[in-house]
Amino acid sequence: MEPESLGAEQGASLPGPADELGTLLGQDAALPKLSGGELESKSDLIDDKEFDIPQVDTPPTLESILNETDDEEESFVLEDPSLLNIDNIDTHSYDTSSLASSDSGDRTHSKRKKKLPDSFSLHGSVVRLSLLKGISAQIVSAADKVDAGLPTAIAASSLIAVGTSHGLALIFDPNQALRLCLGSTAVGAQYGAISALSINNDCSRLLCGFAKGQITMWDLASGKLLRSITDAHPPGTAILHIKFTDDPTLAICNDSGGSVFELSFKRVMGVRTCESRCLFSGSKGEVCCIEPLHAKTELRDHPITQYSLLAMASLTKILVIGLKPSLKVWMTFPYGRMDPSSVPLLAWHFVAAQNSVNPMLAFCRGDVVHFLLVKRDDSGAIHVTKQKQLHLHYDLINFTWINSRTVVLLDSVEKLHMIDRQTQEELETIEISEVQLVYNSSHFKSLATGGNVSQALALVGERACYQSISSCGGQIFYLGTKSVHVMMIRSWRERVDHLLKQDCLTEALALAWSFHEGKAKAVVGLSGDANKRKSVLADRMVEILFHYADRTLKKCPDQGKIQVMEQHFQDMVPVIVDYCLLLQRTDLLFSQMYDKLSENSVAKGVFLECLEPYILSDKLMGMTAQVMKDLLLHYQDKNLMEDMEACIVHMDITSLDIQQVVLLCWENHLYDAMIYVYNSGMNDFISPMEKLFKVIAPPLNAGKSLTDEKVVMGNKLLVYISCCLAGRAYPLGDIPEDLVPLVKNQVFEFLIRLHSAEASADEEVYPYVRTLLHFDTREFLNVLALTFEDFKNDKQAVEYQQRIVDILLKVMVENSDFTPSQVGCLFTFLARQLAKPNNTLFVNRTLFDQVLEFLCSPDDDSRHSERQQVLLELLQAGGIVQFEENRLIPMAEKAEFYQICEFMYEREHLYDKIIDCYLRDPVRKEEVFNYIHNILSIPGYSAEEKQSVWQKAMKHIEELLLLSPNKAADLIATHFNDQIEGIIKNLQDQFLLFQFLRSLLDPREGINQDMLQISPCVTEQFIELLCHYNPDHVLETLQVLEFYRLEETIQITQKHLLHEASSYLLEKKGDIHGAFLVMLEQLRSKLLMLTCEIEESTELHLLKDIEDTLVKTIALCQRNSHSLNQQQREDPVYGRGKLGEIQGLVLGMLDTFNYEQTLLETTTNLLNHDLHWSLCNLRASITRGLNPKQDYCCICLQQYKRRQEMADEIIVFSCGHLYHSLCLLSKECGIETKGQMRWTCYKCNSSNKGGKLSENFSELKKGNGASLAQTSSESLLDSQQIQAFDQLCRLYRGTSRLALLTELSRTHGGEKHGLLNVSQGDPALNSVFQNENFQLHLTPPPLTEE
Repeated sequence: MEPESLGAEQGASLPGPADELGTLLGQDAALPKLSGGELESKSDLIDDKEFDIPQVDTPPTLESILNETDDEEESFVLEDPSLLNIDNIDTHSYDTSSLASSDSGDRTHSKRKKKLPDSFSLHGSVVRLSLLKGISAQIVSAADKVDAGLPTAIAASSLIAVGTSHGLALIFDPNQALRLCLGSTAVGAQYGAISALSINNDCSRLLCGFAKGQITMWDLASGKLLRSITDAHPPGTAILHIKFTDDPTLAICNDSGGSVFELSFKRVMGVRTCESRCLFSGSKGEVCCIEPLHAKTELRDHPITQYSLLAMASLTKILVIGLKPSLKVWMTFPYGRMDPSSVPLLAWHFVAAQNSVNPMLAFCRGDVVHFLLVKRDDSGAIHVTKQKQLHLHYDLINFTWINSRTVVLLDSVEKLHMIDRQTQEELETIEISEVQLVYNSSHFKSLATGGNVSQALALVGERACYQSISSCGGQIFYLGTKSVHVMMIRSWRERVDHLLKQDCLTEALALAWSFHEGKAKAVVGLSGDANKRKSVLADRMVEILFHYADRTLKKCPDQGKIQVMEQHFQDMVPVIVDYCLLLQRTDLLFSQMYDKLSENSVAKGVFLECLEPYILSDKLMGMTAQVMKDLLLHYQDKNLMEDMEACIVHMDITSLDIQQVVLLCWENHLYDAMIYVYNSGMNDFISPMEKLFKVIAPPLNAGKSLTDEKVVMGNKLLVYISCCLAGRAYPLGDIPEDLVPLVKNQVFEFLIRLHSAEASADEEVYPYVRTLLHFDTREFLNVLALTFEDFKNDKQAVEYQQRIVDILLKVMVENSDFTPSQVGCLFTFLARQLAKPNNTLFVNRTLFDQVLEFLCSPDDDSRHSERQQVLLELLQAGGIVQFEENRLIPMAEKAEFYQICEFMYEREHLYDKIIDCYLRDPVRKEEVFNYIHNILSIPGYSAEEKQSVWQKAMKHIEELLLLSPNKAADLIATHFNDQIEGIIKNLQDQFLLFQFLRSLLDPREGINQDMLQISPCVTEQFIELLCHYNPDHVLETLQVLEFYRLEETIQITQKHLLHEASSYLLEKKGDIHGAFLVMLEQLRSKLLMLTCEIEESTELHLLKDIEDTLVKTIALCQRNSHSLNQQQREDPVYGRGKLGEIQGLVLGMLDTFNYEQTLLETTTNLLNHDLHWSLCNLRASITRGLNPKQDYCCICLQQYKRRQEMADEIIVFSCGHLYHSLCLLSKECGIETKGQMRWTCYKCNSSNKGGKLSENFSELKKGNGASLAQTSSESLLDSQQIQAFDQLCRLYRGTSRLALLTELSRTHGGEKHGLLNVSQGDPALNSVFQNENFQLHLTPPPLTEE
């Protein structure tokens, strides 16, 4: 037994169905080619794009693939553009149906052009969906001419096979020509429709599965039937899937019973056989999707292919099994609850991840796609790992890999979604409803065999289209009811051109740039070599840019406002500049592009302004001289001087007329630009300083204040000098290293010149140093200090430093026109320099003494704080070593420089003397509290130092209290707690004592009372002082104080006649009666005052006071009444029991009132409701339209139209009876009252009254019938209304709710209140509940609609 030789055997062809069909179809059989030369070798072709493999001369080995680094981020993959060579197809015989194509007749094209979706503008049109017109025409023709039936299944490889509903398989070659027609309609009548197709790897065999369960195998070379299999699976089930594996002798089938079978093809002694083995039984869970792992030729040696993996999806789980070497389950993956109508989908693909190429299984059911990576370890075991899931907002019915990075999804509303797998970005969406996709529902329901499938499988089959979609070589074929469409990824050039056709030039450039940078998705047709790729894209982008520039000029609005033209160019021109600079093509930008745009003056101006951000970010350095000149002129014309200055300092201006630029800058006050031009254009660092000095020196020397513009110039001059001395270029960058020493020397020599170049006779020496010192002494000295830091300690540097210091001293000390602050700044600067460890400067010490005398001069009261601050900075900077300390302190005290004294005492640790400094300093007096607190609480001071400070504070405690009682109390509570009583005794000033105690004891002042250790007598002393100095606040203070004795405090408040405070204390003590008497007495005294003769204004105030006292008295009673017993609570007037005698009577009256009020309200509501309900129903009954039961008179039984007499009228009653008026008169049913006729129904009146009609009107009102022809203006009810009302009463007859309420009130009222109940008989006998007709209506009657 040997494996079947699939290519060697030649069999006789079938008796000409293909020839017959070809003859019937005529010339349509010879159609344009599907494919070019790429398909000549068919299965030998390596599909590069399927596996992300770059094109190489020699195909890679498996080892080289496995050893490759992870290329997940590589976006450019050489991909076979298409199996169908669309470019060579005659447009007359081949129509494109791409929804995004500009030349298609597609209805969505115009919408896309108006508003582009985000994915379209970002990625362009990625997908091309095309109609295979040749195949489609032959499918339709076959159905018409040979009864082939409708298409049902498709399989694509080097050939395309289409199965039909009448059992035929049509085989088309790459030219769209029909090669074979396999089977016959006779066989189709026996087997049913073709439900599944599969072509093997070398395209030599075709498997057909049928709706009635049979399977056939055909030789695609000869068209011969090789096998007809009828017993591979249980009968009565349709074939849902049939799939070849990579082993040509092994196939898998799945039937509508949910079972999966392995078909093994063998050939023994020339006899072909097929053995079937059940892999999965439908009784364990129905499988509705199977997918064997296929490997391309270059991956056939992959270690995982030896297992012949098969993925199966049932309605509850996924299984991955290995068919070889023996059957084994490698993975079971149950998934959660899903929509039962959603379709399970499986798809394999080899992907490069984690430094190796391995198969990845995509599974989806519903709106979540799971990616499972399958690997084989060294031991031979297979491991499955979950990857990142893809969550969607739509349900899928198909999932197809188009390459390892890109997948194509079809949702339940027939929209195609192309997704980049790694980023999960949606690249494009296309509507394919025009394809009219074929669904496999009938096979899943197994209608051909009687529909014997489960409901779950039938529900899934509603949207199953497994056999209608087939992929091969990066193309996906979609089978419609009358057509075949193919979908493929456009090449990069086609995508760019497509955007250009739609006039989306900006999007085309952006897409081309993404290709250039390697960031685009789903790329086809680009080389993997980055340099080659960039070169190709750059050339294409240049072509687009020329086209873009031409269109920009062409589409410029000719008429209208200049703003409109500017806006047009502002939208368009920056794009040209952006991409030229991105491509580093400044030659193109400043030659051809600039020349083009210069044709329009507005475009030229916008172009020049577009350059600014690139110049400022130093991305644009190599501008031509002409462009720079035009740029400066444009800014000058537009008066954009600040922008021009910002650009100049970033430009290489050596090619321009330097003098002209300098003049331009000076005239327009562009000082930064002027300095930059001198420095970079002429290497001249001195001329800018001379020009600036000439402007700011004269007013400074004259003692005048500078204008704002000159202040700006002076500041720029200082910064420029600082930059030059530090070796930095102004305003940005660095001076070339070889020029740094030269520039420093030039600037120093310039600054220390004895006279300026054009000096007048009266010019003072060292004018430049003098000017800078006058302008801003502190900043100029800071510049020098920074320069001294940078100086190397060589001989020349030391000489320069000493020389500049000597000049500074000569200029400032010998002149009296400098302020103390300026002089102090100089000596502070000198002190800092002298304090450095490597100091080489020499300054005469007597100069420091002169400065000290100058600053501490007691005769000069002006600038006191300024002189003190200057001296303090001088001392802190190290100048203290230049003074004699025993001389410094007396001079500071004499000049009242207390901060200087503090500084000196601090150095000598005389902290107690610092307290005197604070107390004597009017500015910093209150800071003494923080200072004492810090010394006494912060560690780091010795016990002796703390003790001296403590004693000093105690000595000045009264002074501290006068300064701030609150802060002093806080300090005493913290650090002098045990001395409080002594401090109180020593204080003679009673008001000061009061302030101190209030700050100390009142919790509202913020001091924690728990840390105070004082006796109650201190608190009582405070209360007495409070009564004396602030009696209005005694009560509220007592409410927050804690530590006091009640008896003693009550005596104090009574002594000061503070009645409210006394009442509060008595209440707190528990003497409520005493508190009440105090308030009552106060109320009486105020009332007595009111009775005396007083002024009107005083009377109003007293009335307000009385009202306030009364309210407080009532509040006292209410506050304490709950704690009093009955006797205490009684009012004094009724205290002997008079209130008790009538208490029961009053309470009974109140209860009776409440009860009767409730009863009255309830009764009124019920009566109103009943009346409203009755009137509503009565009105509805009266206004309702009448519907006669018959169209003849109920007396004469003739049609109501039979008579023509003028006096005869038609009378209709609400009961539905109809009469002639003459007939009613004949029966005496009409009575004339006051000139109007009143009618009664003859039939109803006869039946109710025994045919006897009453004569008088009072009895007539009881009848049921009434005429609608009569309307009465009287308030009385007419007979018709009476009849309707009686009918209503009979309908809803029953005991009224008022009668029920009366009965219940009478019964329960007597029991509850014990009222006298006088009755002539047994009340139960007269009760409405004993009435035999009594019934309760548990639901309200229905309201009649108007």
